[in-house]
Amino acid sequence: MSEAVATGIDGRTATGWKGLLVQPIAIVVVVAAFAVWLNTADLSATERATLNPRDIVQYTITHLALTFVSAAVVLVIGIPLGIVLTRRPFNRASTAILAVANFGQAAPAIGLVVLLAAWLGFSFWTAVGALVLYAILPVLRNTMIGIESVDGRLVEAGRGMGMSAFAVLMRVELPLAVPVMLAGIRTALVLLVGSAALGTFIGAGGLGLLITTGVTLFLPKVLVSGALLIALLALLIDWVGRVVERAARPKGL
Repeated sequence: MSEAVATGIDGRTATGWKGLLVQPIAIVVVVAAFAVWLNTADLSATERATLNPRDIVQYTITHLALTFVSAAVVLVIGIPLGIVLTRRPFNRASTAILAVANFGQAAPAIGLVVLLAAWLGFSFWTAVGALVLYAILPVLRNTMIGIESVDGRLVEAGRGMGMSAFAVLMRVELPLAVPVMLAGIRTALVLLVGSAALGTFIGAGGLGLLITTGVTLFLPKVLVSGALLIALLALLIDWVGRVVERAARPKGL
């Protein structure tokens, strides 16, 4: 009986990992098809100059820089703040802070970008600030939910073994909260990849430049190319997040 159960668990695990391979394979196929189209399509001189592979690589690097710098700031602020707000002396402030974070996500992303640009100027770091405000809610909320959903009996057991509150947090609460926290981080990253396209409106660059160029000069091929590349980046980030979630999940969950 135990062998059958073990085999079933291993089988489900193997199937789950195989299922994760579908998304990257699809991304690679689409990227290859886009590269072939780019080399063979009948493009005008303006379209050819805008869709220069070297420029596309540079736009992609800038787009990823916007995404990951913003994500790093979100993690540095969101996770510690989420932990603090689950502690008894500070949990009364959670409603007010979550309301502020909700405002950041409820407001249109382009509105946040423009408002901050009017205040701080047109720059890469202004775009980062707007993206942080827009994407911090999933990380903050999931950190709180993950910790608060840990069985109180496990916490009490840890305290009964003589562990300090900090030790219980690090060795019991956070490890068990990891799956929920990672789901919030993955959501934030996908939001950031899509929203980073708005950085081009305030001079931050990125793949959004292809979209604005396509709209301004009425170049549908350039517009669609920019949208496609951003979508592929979002799918890639989502896949990486899913892999990390599965790998970091505590055994037995």
